[in-house]
Amino acid sequence: MNVTGKRILITGGSSGIGLALAQLLLAKRTKVAISGRRPEVVAEAVRSLQTGTAEIHGITADVSTAEGRATTLAQAVSALGGLDVLVNNAGGVRAGRLENTDEAELHAMIDVGLTAPILLTRRALPVLRKSGDAMVVNISSGIALVGAPFYATYAAVKTGLAHFGEALRRELKGEGIHVLTVYPGGTDTPMMKSNRAGPELGFSREPASAVAEAIVAGIEAEAFEVIRGGEVRAQMIALNRENPATVDERMLSLKPALEEAVKDHAAL
Repeated sequence: MNVTGKRILITGGSSGIGLALAQLLLAKRTKVAISGRRPEVVAEAVRSLQTGTAEIHGITADVSTAEGRATTLAQAVSALGGLDVLVNNAGGVRAGRLENTDEAELHAMIDVGLTAPILLTRRALPVLRKSGDAMVVNISSGIALVGAPFYATYAAVKTGLAHFGEALRRELKGEGIHVLTVYPGGTDTPMMKSNRAGPELGFSREPASAVAEAIVAGIEAEAFEVIRGGEVRAQMIALNRENPATVDERMLSLKPALEEAVKDHAAL
């Protein structure tokens, strides 16, 4: 896809990967709308992106609600004059043992990370069809490829999003709408601030800008997927498919330290 001039909506675009992606896409002369729940954060993000002739629009809405999804899409289409690319980036996490996690927090992860992308994409499809050269980009997670203890529900959400994207890509094949799935590894974003796990526990981190660069390259190449984490991640994914018991044993040895390091990891 040639992104120049494309009209792009990024949910959760006021920080982290979404904000870095908006910055790179604007540099390629696209038109971008970002959405987020907190008006002051959205406004600051828009100010940081308003350079030169950049066309950037901010939308304050909660995509986990029907009203928020309707507002997000309507304002984006109105501001941009249509829509060519939808980036489902908004998400939330609460780590910890399943039986100790509040039910409301479980619902919040599912609502924003899985239900919202499905329903927002459904709502956006008629508008995307008008483009003739459109794309849906779903930001999943490396945890969707290799499940980690204390992230059971988050893994379910991100795996569900990944398979939603794969099935939808095939459903829309030949109809002018491509679907790309992105699997970031550990990324230095506000969502990760309360996670104290380091590389020794499998949580190496890279800048959000690096992930954004890979996403832009994936969009331009109309790739099926973008997987971050390099050769180490690729080896772990292969091992998890071929010999999951070995991965189980490796993670068993890390469990006590990992549980302590992620017990306060929350961004909802």
